[in-house]
Amino acid sequence: MVSIPESTAAPAKERSSLAEVIFDEDMCKGCELCITVCPTMVLKLDTSRVNARGYNPAIVYNLMLCSGCGACAKICPDSVITVRR
Repeated sequence: MVSIPESTAAPAKERSSLAEVIFDEDMCKGCELCITVCPTMVLKLDTSRVNARGYNPAIVYNLMLCSGCGACAKICPDSVITVRR
């Protein structure tokens, strides 16, 4: 385990402003895998609409809490998620 000194660790609010999560919403099939692996639980299905494929797409509903870890992008079977830090 690697320890990060407090002076170099970014506070959560600073870290979240650097994260950008981009979904290709029309290609999302709503499998919810990204939702299950998100450690900050900021993803959900948008049940208010359907995409071009007829599914409720996953969305980030609170980007300020996103840590930018990329777990959602790694598990997505269709590679519709891009995470930028």
